[in-house]
Amino acid sequence: MKPFTYRSPADAADAVRTVAGDPAAVFLGGGTNLVDHLKLGVARPDLVVDVSRLLPAGIEELDGGTLRIGAGISNSELAADPRVREQFPVLSQALLSGASGQLRNMATAGGNPLQRTRCVYFHDVTTPCNKREPNSGCSAVGGWTRNHAVLGASEHCIAVHPSDMAVAMAALDARVLVLGPDGERTVPFTDLHRLPGDAPERDTVLRHGELITAFDLPALDIARRSAYRKVRDRASYAFALVSVAAAVQVEDGAIVDARIAFGGVAHVPWRAYRAEEALRGAPASDTSYRAAADAELADARPAEGLDGGNAFKVPLLRRTLTATLRDLAREDAR
Repeated sequence: MKPFTYRSPADAADAVRTVAGDPAAVFLGGGTNLVDHLKLGVARPDLVVDVSRLLPAGIEELDGGTLRIGAGISNSELAADPRVREQFPVLSQALLSGASGQLRNMATAGGNPLQRTRCVYFHDVTTPCNKREPNSGCSAVGGWTRNHAVLGASEHCIAVHPSDMAVAMAALDARVLVLGPDGERTVPFTDLHRLPGDAPERDTVLRHGELITAFDLPALDIARRSAYRKVRDRASYAFALVSVAAAVQVEDGAIVDARIAFGGVAHVPWRAYRAEEALRGAPASDTSYRAAADAELADARPAEGLDGGNAFKVPLLRRTLTATLRDLAREDAR
């Protein structure tokens, strides 16, 4: 581990000024991602600025039914909150499927979506990786690709975003409250993360020194009928091969509205707008669900690799979406 200076500022504004003023500085929240990368030599900051005690750690109900989630709340507390479980079950389920209990107790809501989009080659400092060292190459291309992207990838990076919470937040039209050197701004959650393009080292649209302080979840009646389904290699803690966050409203056997996002298949939490559009007005049937999946996956580009590649993710995601929507539609019809 490279030696670094540790600092604990007086407040969030001081923390932002400190990090913004040093290109080699980083924020430390729960540390469940950063500490691993420090140990591996992947992250090599000169200065670590601790914000773990500076951010709001509660949930506030705003006018109109919006829930404001403080960035400092732990994943465990957020998942267990009765308002979240009742109004946004998809978020609670995603958090509970995302990590072991010990990690959920440490990890924060603000840090969870900011996990580095990564793969095994990113962690191996002996291999080229464009995310770790820009323009060094992508070892995953033509390598071990089973867990990698089928949507939105580029020749520069085919890794997938690891957060389960972020998939649910993308489906729920959440908004991100950000504090930076120039003041506060709000970012739609679906705009927070970047596709790799030719600059995969940039995971998000946040500028250096900007800090997430809270999330706003707008009141969505449809969100009460929502679910998160995660397919992984083992039932214990593991990243998703594919995952689906979905909410659906069914009336008289037809789909009135839907919210869908995918995980495990792209460099970002993938909001499935094409699938949503295909579902609206369609019969609540497996045929409609499969057609919606096919509409979203029309541009899927599986990766070939030494391990046989990841083409299996396309039919797997189709089946996962179909099963999730089928269960939700049955529940809505009761």
